[in-house]
Amino acid sequence: MPHPGSRIPNLASYFSHPVSSAPHLRTKSLYCVFNNLHLMAFLNFSKSKVVTVMQTTSRLLMIRPVNFTFNAETAVNNAFQVAGKDGDAQENAAKEFDDFVNVLTANGVDVTVVNDTPEPYTPDSIFPNNWISFHSNGTVCLYPMYASNRRQERKQHVIEAISSKFKITKLIDFSYYENENQFLEGTGSVVLDREERLAYACISPRTDKKVLQDFCKTMGYKGIVFNAVDENKNQIYHTNVMMCVTERYVIVCLDALSVRDEKEELIDVIKDSGKKIIEITLEQMNHFAGNMLQVKNNVGEKLLVMSTQAYESLSEGQIKKISQYNKIIHSKLKTIEINGGGSARCMMAEVFLPEKI
Repeated sequence: MPHPGSRIPNLASYFSHPVSSAPHLRTKSLYCVFNNLHLMAFLNFSKSKVVTVMQTTSRLLMIRPVNFTFNAETAVNNAFQVAGKDGDAQENAAKEFDDFVNVLTANGVDVTVVNDTPEPYTPDSIFPNNWISFHSNGTVCLYPMYASNRRQERKQHVIEAISSKFKITKLIDFSYYENENQFLEGTGSVVLDREERLAYACISPRTDKKVLQDFCKTMGYKGIVFNAVDENKNQIYHTNVMMCVTERYVIVCLDALSVRDEKEELIDVIKDSGKKIIEITLEQMNHFAGNMLQVKNNVGEKLLVMSTQAYESLSEGQIKKISQYNKIIHSKLKTIEINGGGSARCMMAEVFLPEKI
């Protein structure tokens, strides 16, 4: 049966209502975590056309902030945020954002920059990958967000900016799960191995297993679920702060997995996918060394993107290992990291949509 909202949308009509009230045809989903139903889902996902699935893209969406500051609504379960450090946060974050975009574009990455709007109030709009994702068969996914002010980030002008450059054929909306207090915050909650069709996710208040199962069934992935905590035994709020999947290797904080069987299973799954493991420590994770993204530039060169804080936390041996696979680029994001509790990867929404000719 079709997923709620899976028909080709009239985007203007869809966003003419508050997103939370958009219509859905509710259906029950089959669970796909830890089984092989993802294969059939993937065949259905791609059978209508030839789809080349790649792990990396050279095209990114980034949102320039207008009201960036410490968000108390998200701080309740994001231990990376630090209160009381938000003086001149918007001015400093805007500069960090612009400098980061300049680093990316100077290295040949295509960045679509969309300016946020003052209203509705969206202090975390700089992190678009949590509410939207763009896929190679023309599908756009919208996700259920934990914080009420983050739900307001789903703004029509953002999708219109993308649709002016890329082909959107289907909109799949998972945001109705907000009505059930169940959440899955995009590629923050889920780290995707697109080529192997694996969806890695650590469970937290922002990453619900039921919604993950629905995503996997709908989008043709196999869910790999585990529990991860920091040194204070707090659940890690997003998988992408402790794990990064690239074409040939995975950066992961295995020390965050306190359940031995889950850790061993995660290691086995990564190795079976043909990728090498590069471990980081809890301390390095706290400096956002897990919050990285591999992209490629306009000549196909692979780049691993991270913040300067993350880069400076790495050992010489880790840098040498990573550099065997790709060039490293980084930018200073201190204000954004302290107040927003996210870093470089959170700021980049990958665009895999077909380009308009």
